Amino acid sequence: MNAYDRMKELVEKLNKYAALYYEEDAPVVSDAEYDKLYDELRALEESEGYSLKNSPTHRVGGAPQKKFAQSKHLLRLYSLDKCRTKEEIAEWYARIVKVVGKEPEITAEYKFDGLTLNILYEGGEMVKAATRGDGVTGEEVTAQVRTIAGVPRKIGYTGRIEIQGEGIMRLSALSAYNAVSDEPLKNARNGAAGAIRNLDPAVTASRNLSFMAYNIGYSDRHFSSQREMHEFLKEEGFETESDFTVLKGAEEAFAFAEKVNELRPDLDFLIDGVVFKVNDTALRDEIGYTEKFPKWAIAYKFKADEMTTVLRDVVWQVSRSAKLNPLAVLDPVDIGGVTVKRATLNNYGDILKKKVRIGDRVFIRRSNDVIPEITGVAEQSPDAREVEKPRVCPACGAPVKEDGAFLYCTGEHCAPQIVSALDHFASKDAMDIDGFSEKTAEQFYNELHITSPVQLMSLRREDIEWLDRFGEKKAANLIAAIESAKDTTMDRLLFALGIDGIGKKTAKDLAARFGSFDALIAADRDALTAVDGIGGVLADNIIAFFAEESNRKLLADLFACGVTVRTEEKKEGVFTGLRIVLTGSLPTYKRGQATALIEENGGEVAASVSKTVDMVLAGEDAGSKLDKAKKLGIRIIDEGQFDAMLRGELPVREGGEK
Repeated sequence: MNAYDRMKELVEKLNKYAALYYEEDAPVVSDAEYDKLYDELRALEESEGYSLKNSPTHRVGGAPQKKFAQSKHLLRLYSLDKCRTKEEIAEWYARIVKVVGKEPEITAEYKFDGLTLNILYEGGEMVKAATRGDGVTGEEVTAQVRTIAGVPRKIGYTGRIEIQGEGIMRLSALSAYNAVSDEPLKNARNGAAGAIRNLDPAVTASRNLSFMAYNIGYSDRHFSSQREMHEFLKEEGFETESDFTVLKGAEEAFAFAEKVNELRPDLDFLIDGVVFKVNDTALRDEIGYTEKFPKWAIAYKFKADEMTTVLRDVVWQVSRSAKLNPLAVLDPVDIGGVTVKRATLNNYGDILKKKVRIGDRVFIRRSNDVIPEITGVAEQSPDAREVEKPRVCPACGAPVKEDGAFLYCTGEHCAPQIVSALDHFASKDAMDIDGFSEKTAEQFYNELHITSPVQLMSLRREDIEWLDRFGEKKAANLIAAIESAKDTTMDRLLFALGIDGIGKKTAKDLAARFGSFDALIAADRDALTAVDGIGGVLADNIIAFFAEESNRKLLADLFACGVTVRTEEKKEGVFTGLRIVLTGSLPTYKRGQATALIEENGGEVAASVSKTVDMVLAGEDAGSKLDKAKKLGIRIIDEGQFDAMLRGELPVREGGEK
């Protein structure tokens, strides 16, 4: 294919994708896939020295939808040029230095993934709101934007001014919406865009959107810098980017981007990069614009965490709790440098909700080390087929029972359940049997017919030294590890039992509250739900587990074969007797480090804010927990105060006691 034909093909594809994305809020490819094709087109245009008249490289956004009234912006809204490497940031900054003859300050802020909005205020009143549209004209969405609680209806400034920002749906709001919706949203970006570009403002209101202000377009007032704009927006009551900073040079810019990328998984909203701008507005005029974007700004894009690919099959795996979990088999796709071939679909109810069929093109999202998940259908295939609900267990052939959205194997001797349960029992956060793995569990099941934790904990060296992959030394090491693991704590053993819904944090909370298995087994529903983080469903799971005679016998047999539960010494320190909630992103500490410091100094880390909490350690983008703490009058501290308390330089208890 020659260059012209390839350019024509790319233009047609990109224009189709852009129309679906900007005008219909129904994307069929991920941002990363669109960007890859766009970059190829731009490179072709540069090498050939010409471009087609309808090329998307000339256009900002998409055409406004005709179902909305059209609204012309007082000042044009531009798109942003993009870069993906440290070298490209350096090249952009070098071009600016060459134009202005010095190294100017640049600002850095999050690149939100939502829908761009332009809100006009006159005489201190909000009079109109519009989408970006094609940069010159957008759709008027005033009624919809008025439903966003964080958009001020009145501001102190009485001149004429356009406030620009991003309409977003927080991830917590998305989760809450999808939990009760018959039609789950694919992602937060679609949730926000679809809500704002809906003719019914009630739909907008139902999605609990937020607005993050980051720029000022037209204004009667002159702003000398981006920092001044940011301060103005904060003072006028707009929610703004909390990590906004001013820095100098490409090295500092890249370091900021790397830091934000690390914080990204802990944020309650989607960002897909960082935006850098020249701070001084006078210098911006000197640097200038292209027809599509300002030369004085650039967006550094993170590696993609969402792509699209074809769903080829769904296989069912049996978990240790007997649940049948659907696993999606995909055409391999690269997401953030990792090749993804499998993804979770949660349960059969999730498949029905998302209307996923084998053969469809689907959205796949992957964040950090979390198992990739299918979030929705990107494009339906006419040849796609429905995912069949299994009638029998794929592992043992026993009948399947249905409970709500979940399917369960009814077989008593289902190999995958047994192997998975043994592996979980021996895992690091449970009994911590060093040298034991899922492969070992499978071998012991097949060759020694080990089916229960009691059999595992009763093994002798001569039972295993003859096995393949073992021998005297390895067998002796594993038996020593089993003996060592018998001296354990209540929370470890409780987690090891594999009660549905009990993670290591909940196990620790239960152990701290009840102190013994006898007390836990005797606890009623009210006593259990009084424990922080335990609701009715989890309380019922605990009661049902210990109501089974076989489970009580399992616990008794473990004690009989030498397992002992020691009482951990309560640590004393500056936080002794205090319950503390962590929320938001801390500048220095990771969540696990802060938790360890609190516990080592006698405190308890609570999962949620309530009247029983003594203090909230709040970082950036703290969200609803911080709001609740303020309403309840709970003491709020930042990382600096936390450090000062650890050093004994600041009173921990209000009233002066350190």
